[in-house]
Amino acid sequence: MGATHVTVTIRNPAAPDRTWEGLFLVDTGATDCLVPRQHLEAIGLEPQGQRTYELANGAELKLDIGVGQIEFMGEFVGGTIIFGDADAEPLLGVTALESVGIEVDPLNQQLKRLPAVRLKRVGEE
Repeated sequence: MGATHVTVTIRNPAAPDRTWEGLFLVDTGATDCLVPRQHLEAIGLEPQGQRTYELANGAELKLDIGVGQIEFMGEFVGGTIIFGDADAEPLLGVTALESVGIEVDPLNQQLKRLPAVRLKRVGEE
């Protein structure tokens, strides 16, 4: 299977004119987005905390996180962004995809827009 990439703009919510745009690997195995730290700092985003993430090999890493606006395919969502290493490939995680109703078509490795964002009904008690 091939990799799916999409152009994404990261925007600083406190200063909307400060943005960074890059080509992101769509990673349905990743929950959150990841951007090299220097790009986030250049638009004025600073870490707001840390979270422990599990890698595919089972190793755990504690990484800095912040919140930004994530824009792609004409949609935007506020989300958690991991401050990655300088040489890290930017990743678009599944939370951002699902939040705007976009999923990966596994047959042709392309992004497709769902007719509506999925909203699960909570059972009544």
